[in-house]
Amino acid sequence: MTMDIVVLMPGQGSQRVGMGKDLYEAFPAAREAYRVVDDAIGTALSTLAFEGPADELTRTLNAQPALLAHSAAVWAVVREALGTSVRAAAGHSLGEFSAYHLAGLFELAEAARIVRRRGTLMYEQGLARPGAMAAVLGVLTSSIDAICAQATAERGLVVPANYNSPEQVVISGEVAGVERAMELCKEAGAKRCLPLPVSGAFHSPLMLAAASGLDDALGAAALHSPRIPVIANVNAEAVETPARARELLVQQITAPVQWTRVMQTLAASYPDALFVEMGTGSVLSGLARRIAPHIKTAACGTVAEIEQLLQLVSRDV
Repeated sequence: MTMDIVVLMPGQGSQRVGMGKDLYEAFPAAREAYRVVDDAIGTALSTLAFEGPADELTRTLNAQPALLAHSAAVWAVVREALGTSVRAAAGHSLGEFSAYHLAGLFELAEAARIVRRRGTLMYEQGLARPGAMAAVLGVLTSSIDAICAQATAERGLVVPANYNSPEQVVISGEVAGVERAMELCKEAGAKRCLPLPVSGAFHSPLMLAAASGLDDALGAAALHSPRIPVIANVNAEAVETPARARELLVQQITAPVQWTRVMQTLAASYPDALFVEMGTGSVLSGLARRIAPHIKTAACGTVAEIEQLLQLVSRDV
């Protein structure tokens, strides 16, 4: 009996210089994935990911395709061994595009071009309508929605952007609104409120123009029916058609990432599966254990982690 696997794809913020370099050096399939991405966007993104500088890699238009490339490289290496065991996938924000590539919605070159365009649109909109984001940690005595509504009325637009776990929410919006919401969160018992180093107010109405541009890019792309369900950020529901995927990916630019609900949906549907975080870091594995403590998780982004995963799967067969 084979082990059921659910794949989780990390999003922006997980990037770091050197990510994926050991895969590139060890596996021909990983080298080919990086070559496809480099060719698709017309720049040596792999060199930037492997060597930096960090401030250039962190730019939204570079971080997003670099994270896609790493996740895609991991998938290229393990696909033959794991492919028939993967039951569903999800990705956090940018990671949703990586999940759709795994599911077959678009080929890697198409995914790379779309993600590069998405990152560029979000970066440009951040310049046109400057904003801020902040992580709020801890359990609040007031709802984050009510706090954001009060801060919006008092200072400027701010909304919940990522419902990452019951004890971690990210807020996004105009600078004054975010600053006021942070004050209100501290009054409501937040342990910490941390401004995030981002170039815009992602997952907020300030990104509306970027959503329109992404809709155009997706409309010009070749999209295929996903082979497995992808649980969408916007509504935590399974997506199984190209039209629905396009619609929700566009909405995702301005809507909050419902990651807590995504994980609850997956944990309820696949309670005995191994949840594999495929790409850079282990942020999603940590959130998964907070949201659904009973599930099994594994990070898979380095050569050593891939070898451990393949050994685990081979023992299960």
